[in-house]
Amino acid sequence: MESLGNIILYFIVAIAIIAFSVLTVTTRRILRSATYLLFVLFATAIIYFQMDYQFLGAVQIAVYAGGILVLFVFAIMLTQKPGQEADVLATHRRWIGLSASVAGVALCGYALFSYAGFAKRVITGGVDVDMVQIGRFLLSTDKWGYLLPFEAISVLLLACIIGGVVIARRR
Repeated sequence: MESLGNIILYFIVAIAIIAFSVLTVTTRRILRSATYLLFVLFATAIIYFQMDYQFLGAVQIAVYAGGILVLFVFAIMLTQKPGQEADVLATHRRWIGLSASVAGVALCGYALFSYAGFAKRVITGGVDVDMVQIGRFLLSTDKWGYLLPFEAISVLLLACIIGGVVIARRR
């Protein structure tokens, strides 16, 4: 049975994720939005650590909070002035965004509650898979391994950074 402290920590982190997610998409200052996204990614890593998935927590911090967010901030610095506020959305665009968000939440809720165990049956054929096997699959070079695509994406991100520097130097 889980301890009361773990349950309390889970709810605190879950509330933080919800609050910072809302702040990420509602703030008009783009660097603040990136900072709030960083808090969301760190809080997600805390949930991974709480579930005893240390590898996923470390990857969450290193790859997403460390690497991807640095790319976001880098792109922001190249395209806008840091203190510049985003334009206010027109009323009809707000309603379109709100209706798309509600439809997305409804679709995710339907998928979550109607297809319990769907991923386990389809992906693993009903066989239990532990984290060690998932790690081996992700880092293998076999037929279904993901090491080569992971390296290809890292080269693509490096090319994007170099392209951004070249574009920024021309300005």
